Amino acid sequence: MKLYTSKVVASWLGLTERRVRQLRDEGVIEEARPGLYDLRLTVSRYITYIKNGSGKINLNDERAGLTRAKREAAEMENRLRMGELHRTEDIEKGIKTIFLNARSRFLALPAKLSPTLASMGGDRTAIFDELKKAIEETLEEMSDYHVALEETGGGDENAEKENTQEEKGEGEE
Repeated sequence: MKLYTSKVVASWLGLTERRVRQLRDEGVIEEARPGLYDLRLTVSRYITYIKNGSGKINLNDERAGLTRAKREAAEMENRLRMGELHRTEDIEKGIKTIFLNARSRFLALPAKLSPTLASMGGDRTAIFDELKKAIEETLEEMSDYHVALEETGGGDENAEKENTQEEKGEGEE
């Protein structure tokens, strides 16, 4: 095996001697003996280094990555429009609305039921049945997502009054 100096290696690779030393320091090529290189092995390792990107950004890979990211963004936007995908903010708002609606409906039960319960004269079974019925009705209403996600404005008090009147039979006919 014949060994060559960094000057000969640089000439074969089309590099400067300084770059050959840098490649040696980076571990890309190795000296067979101090200051001497096996030309075949050195050229082979340098070609492998160049093929693997040589630590530089490959413009084609970057373009492919950008194209892929744009395609994924477009696909995501299409899924949003078709309703297959939802924004986190929308989900959070929906969950908050559901819980606020459930809370307001359950908090309205005492006002809604107190007149009826007061007229039952302490009959525990009847009171239990009335409470259970009201809770089941509220849960049934909330099981419809249109009702559960309904934005509540200032009209809750009017709706509660109407519900109370309907149960007493005082509604319009």
